[in-house]
Amino acid sequence: MLTLSATPIPRTLHMAVLGIRDISSLTTAPQDRQSISTRLCRFDDELIRSAIIRELNRGGQVYFVHNRVYNIKSIADRIQTIVPEAIIDIGHGQMPGHELEEAMLRFVTGKTDVLVCTTIIESGLDIPNANTILIHQPDNYGLADLHQLRGRVGRSAQRAYCYLVLEDGRAVTPVAAKRLKAIEEFSELGAGFKIAMRDLEIRGAGNILGTEQSGHIAAVGYELYCQLLESAVRALRKLPLREHKHVAIDLPLNAFLPDEYVPIGRHKIEMYRKLSNVRSLGEVKRLREEFRDRFGPPPAEAERLIEIKELQLAAQTWQIDEIRREDRFAVFGYRDAGKIRELAKHSGADLRIVDDRYAYLPLDSAEIGPDELFDHIRSMLRPS
Repeated sequence: MLTLSATPIPRTLHMAVLGIRDISSLTTAPQDRQSISTRLCRFDDELIRSAIIRELNRGGQVYFVHNRVYNIKSIADRIQTIVPEAIIDIGHGQMPGHELEEAMLRFVTGKTDVLVCTTIIESGLDIPNANTILIHQPDNYGLADLHQLRGRVGRSAQRAYCYLVLEDGRAVTPVAAKRLKAIEEFSELGAGFKIAMRDLEIRGAGNILGTEQSGHIAAVGYELYCQLLESAVRALRKLPLREHKHVAIDLPLNAFLPDEYVPIGRHKIEMYRKLSNVRSLGEVKRLREEFRDRFGPPPAEAERLIEIKELQLAAQTWQIDEIRREDRFAVFGYRDAGKIRELAKHSGADLRIVDDRYAYLPLDSAEIGPDELFDHIRSMLRPS
């Protein structure tokens, strides 16, 4: 079964992420296509007039989406008052067929400047001359709806604009705020996959074997649920189970990505996620090169963060899952006593194994700093 989608519903995407279904993402945009400039704003007469007049001045047309038929006429009158020189038409699904067809033909042929309409336009409409869209009360829409509506503009080489127009004085729910922030943030070409991922985070993954297409996995948490489901899928396919082992490094180190190195926003979150998902020293090397290529030479704090990842990977090979300091000792929590004895022999360190869970390394001085201790432990765990 082949499924094609611009914005996958959470359940379909979730199944792909877990490996139940395969996924390919097509991100190559048509030639000369530009990203759509997206702005979140309040209903302001001057701003709306400016947006419409700018589009009309370059010979383009405008959509104004208002998804309530009962008062769409009053909204159209309001827009006509704001921009009296514009020719305005109305289109919605409750109009007689021939009237709707005539309204759309007038818009397609350029006789209408502004089409005040419902979400009837969201699927399949391709009018290259319409390159500004104003979406009224966007907090009432889902992420997929907003993405589809925004996709009605920008279908030529012209720069397109999308305005998410909130009613003045109207409060927005926290979930709606997340959706609006996502659609504003992910405005670059090929952002549909990222929007679907954010939709998955907001709405939940739904019921894989049932009818629900979204829902919250509140009982165990999303990460644990994914791990449990992935393990079940791999077991059914008779594949080796993946271990999700985390090595806790509890030392007071300055290890982070400074704001002046990686600016706050999606790029910083992306780089932290990439570092968290690294599974080999080769991947660490490639990630360090990516840091250098995208952001320049890493400062000391960023370099230490990468070195901590290297230490965690080295500790995993010795079955160590915890490293911390207690007074004059470095403490190693481990899962395999044979491995920790092998480490003591390999490094020549005076590791004191006190039980089947912890080993202690005496420190020469209580004055040894966290950075010096970190470098000492790293040299101990380094493969020969």
